[in-house]
Amino acid sequence: MTPKMTTSASTIVPTYYRSTKIDGLNIAYREAGDPVNPKLVLLHGFPASSHQYRDLIPALATRFHVIAPDYPGFGNSDMPDPAVYPYTFDKLSEITEAFLKEKGFHHYGLFVQDYGGPVGFRIVMRNPEALDWLIIQNTNAYEVGFTKAWDGFRGALWINRSPETEAPLAAFLERDAIKSIYLFGAGNPERISPDNWESDFGFMQRPNARRVQLDLFYDYRTNVELYPKWQAFLRERQPKTIIFWGQNDIFFTPEGGEAYLKDLPNAEMHRLPAGHFAVEDSLIEIAEGMHRFYTAKVGRK
Repeated sequence: MTPKMTTSASTIVPTYYRSTKIDGLNIAYREAGDPVNPKLVLLHGFPASSHQYRDLIPALATRFHVIAPDYPGFGNSDMPDPAVYPYTFDKLSEITEAFLKEKGFHHYGLFVQDYGGPVGFRIVMRNPEALDWLIIQNTNAYEVGFTKAWDGFRGALWINRSPETEAPLAAFLERDAIKSIYLFGAGNPERISPDNWESDFGFMQRPNARRVQLDLFYDYRTNVELYPKWQAFLRERQPKTIIFWGQNDIFFTPEGGEAYLKDLPNAEMHRLPAGHFAVEDSLIEIAEGMHRFYTAKVGRK
């Protein structure tokens, strides 16, 4: 039976749309909840922005102080020219870490999805004491996690970047492909708003936006090189972790989710009938699961 969330007008918490300057860049973010509450960071994936958390934020903000930034080049944040600005996961993590410090997020729960994983794992590797608990949703840290959709990356682009190896992957940046990323494997496609792909594709029309994404496609190879270090971090630190894994992800296999349990045997695993953006059609399961997990495993004295 699907759990049900209930609320009333007195428990609705507004979301604020703000921005701040970090290293000279305007970084846009969504924020909700009382700043005295436990802090929770939501890091978005490709090809999205903090928009992907528009429904999850108010579902969590009754209990947490929630923040969700847009990386440089994504959403409403600045997009400096990739000819002079390095679009790498190292750089995204540095800007995001500086943003969190600017906002006073020194201890927090961390929700990572897709690109949020390589950004977030870099941040907590540098400052492990900041991590209070970890929420993993379809982000890869194991070789077994790659589906066939990655063949053009792993077998061509990462070996020899050229216009010829980029061309097939540029198809991922078109409207129909972005739409398919949201709908592929969805258990309840009618719950997935078309605003997702229309918004993402709209941002893709900005000058240099496609070059930014292709730069990150190429730099993703550096994440794979770091997988052993991330796995060791999880194994040695044993952060309190809950995993929500869409079983029908176009990019990441179910085995990629199960692999975390080898290093995090005490993690709580939820296998969802969903795709890449499980929050879209499994919002209730994820929000209520997070509230319950925090009460049982993190917030108790």
